[in-house]
Amino acid sequence: MSVTALNSPALRTEEQVKPEGLWLRNRNWDTLYMTLSVLLVPMPYLFYLLGVKLGVESDIARNGVNLAVALLVGGPHMYATFMRTALDGNFVKRYPMLIRSSIIIPIVVVSLAFLNLTLLLTVFFFWASIHVLHQVTYVVELYYKRDKRKGSAVSLQARAIDYALILTCLFPIAALKISQGSFVIGVNDLANAIPTFFQASWFFYTMTAIFLVALGAFAVKTYQEWRGGYIHWPKTVFIIITVIVASTMPALENLDTAFQGLNTWHSFQYLALTFYLIKLREQAGHLQGAMPTVRKFAADRSSWRLYLFSASMLGGSLILGVVVWFVVGLVDPTRSSNARFDTAYYTAILCFLWIHYYHDHFLFTDFEAIEREAVA
Repeated sequence: MSVTALNSPALRTEEQVKPEGLWLRNRNWDTLYMTLSVLLVPMPYLFYLLGVKLGVESDIARNGVNLAVALLVGGPHMYATFMRTALDGNFVKRYPMLIRSSIIIPIVVVSLAFLNLTLLLTVFFFWASIHVLHQVTYVVELYYKRDKRKGSAVSLQARAIDYALILTCLFPIAALKISQGSFVIGVNDLANAIPTFFQASWFFYTMTAIFLVALGAFAVKTYQEWRGGYIHWPKTVFIIITVIVASTMPALENLDTAFQGLNTWHSFQYLALTFYLIKLREQAGHLQGAMPTVRKFAADRSSWRLYLFSASMLGGSLILGVVVWFVVGLVDPTRSSNARFDTAYYTAILCFLWIHYYHDHFLFTDFEAIEREAVA
């Protein structure tokens, strides 16, 4: 089918999508991609345990899961960002400094990967946590934008309570492990790079107290909204599921694989939301500056082509990873094979992943994205 046919009025009318009611898109889409997809969370850990049960060495099973998650969802989700930023000529012209300043990130990643991998991973997991929680608050705010009713469900106080709960749910158990000196990711003990000040028990008690206060306030607020008949169920269920998963995930012994479960869910949500927003932009005629390939695939009925295009860009990371693997062997032949893999893996991934984080902190401020594109 030609691009002209894809953009014909008849076909575009048939494929029109727009938000319905309180949902980001509709009941089925939100349930599948935003909430029910939580079933993906235990999958990486279960595959890791299965590998160990079958006799696979623990680190090999762990790295195998890392690689599989990166290839299937993690990599495509980070490259999908660039369809809205670096691969969109209009975005580049509008925000040139954001694009140009991104070059600093690969320089920092490569330097730390060779000089201090533990510090690199410490920064990575802290930034990754902030990024995941930022995406959750972004989705929650999009839900707020779908609520046109008047009442305290969309008040500043309600937002503050929701955000306080979301932004603290990941840290109590993580802070406990840090205070116990057991915050190990793969073969790297991140306690070596975390300031001693934060390894004291006060950090755990403080984070737990803040989380419990936020949880109590959320419970009271939710009960009041339910009694008042103005509860926003899609948003509330999304928050509850997220808090349950994020607050308990750090309790697992293998933190590397445990966080890959959260990463899988996060990436799956991100891909669905990003492709949805791209399709809305295409419908509104706002993709003129994007790559022809992106415009063509966005006009398609299915999102599979957008996904495959995102996945194809993983070639850059794979090439970089192979190069780093050999360079590490030459520069530091004393490193173990697992340490070499970690250096190559995290260098290849983080160079692009951190740019993805950087761009998303900007994109996650566009709370009108769904409404603006749907009505344009």
